[in-house]
Amino acid sequence: MPSSPSSRPTSETRLSLSHITAQNETNLLGTVHGGVIMTLVDSVAGVVAARHSGGPAVTASMDEMVFLVPVRVGDVVHFSGQVNWTGRSSMEVGVRITADRWDAVGPEVHVASAYLVFVAVDEDGKPRAVPQVVPETDEDRRRLREAEIRRSHRLARRAAIIASREEQAQEQEQAQEQAKEQEREDQAGAQ
Repeated sequence: MPSSPSSRPTSETRLSLSHITAQNETNLLGTVHGGVIMTLVDSVAGVVAARHSGGPAVTASMDEMVFLVPVRVGDVVHFSGQVNWTGRSSMEVGVRITADRWDAVGPEVHVASAYLVFVAVDEDGKPRAVPQVVPETDEDRRRLREAEIRRSHRLARRAAIIASREEQAQEQEQAQEQAKEQEREDQAGAQ
């Protein structure tokens, strides 16, 4: 695999994909199933991440997926993805989803936004370094700032969950010790 550059501009790996929705993609409400949209989001983001990192990248998390309006059968759905932020081996890819009717000229409607975290991997599936993203426009810089906020929230949430689990484990351990002590006292009192 050829070596990757140390940095890569946002525009170099942006990707757009369009998809015409069909009847077999609907949910019980008659609109396009959110899972169909999510699958296409993951596919677009995966290509962006692989292109940016210069090789395989795997989905680590879908940080956020916000559906704004339903997608209908016959809509042409447009997915636009780009790398917003890079770490050592991870990348946040943002995907904006818009739609318009297949048979009419009209404005595209913003239907959803998604933010996914990918990790670049080597042939053994181990994390590998990625080029740092270089924002080129004010919009790119805004996306980078917001990606850093989402990252700090992910890390804080993870730390809070770990602390909560440790606290619960300590409480359970104390409760077990108290139960054993009570059992010893009960046995001593029965003699």
